[in-house]
Amino acid sequence: MKRNIVIAVVTAAALVGGGTATALAVSGDDDRGASVARAEARAGDDDGRDDDRDDRNEDRDDRDDRDDRGEDRSDDRGDDRDERAVSGDVTAAEALAAALKHTPGTAVAAELDDGAWEVDVLGHDDGWHSVRVDPGSGKVLGASADDEDDAREVRAALKGSSVTAGEAARAAAGKGVVTSVELDDDDRGWEAETRASGGGERDWRVDLGSGKVTVDRGDSDDD
Repeated sequence: MKRNIVIAVVTAAALVGGGTATALAVSGDDDRGASVARAEARAGDDDGRDDDRDDRNEDRDDRDDRDDRGEDRSDDRGDDRDERAVSGDVTAAEALAAALKHTPGTAVAAELDDGAWEVDVLGHDDGWHSVRVDPGSGKVLGASADDEDDAREVRAALKGSSVTAGEAARAAAGKGVVTSVELDDDDRGWEAETRASGGGERDWRVDLGSGKVTVDRGDSDDD
């Protein structure tokens, strides 16, 4: 019986998408050679698919990283808005004046909230209004009615007083940048919070009659 003799071996290599396909031609056993060629071609295809999957996974990871960075930037923008508002052009006293010009009445509180001044105004009809003021331009962003029922207590606390919320804010501004001022109708006085350039916050009390600023009793720091 004659043996089949290998008379030629031809190897062809081609790089396709990072994979290698190898074809073998062996005389005397065409079927086996074709099978080997198909197997190695499939292996090359599998390698290519694995590379494609890896690329897609890397793309997803990149998108996730971009989403995370986007959320971080969004948070940073919120912090930046508050920081700009604190050091912006419109002070608490100016925000109070703008709110009262838009909605006449008695300003009872002003607070820097979510990048805008929010001013509580007790109207002449004893209705409550919340007025939002842009801290950069002083423009009134909007106003809405509040459902409060303590108008009588507020009127009683302010009876005979000579210092308004705006005046209290200006007095407290000598201690730092005012971020809030509100009436304490129990102790009959204005409460103000200031922020120093380094970020530290302190609480103050402003007398309703004299406008004198003193350290809030709840604040442990000395004046």
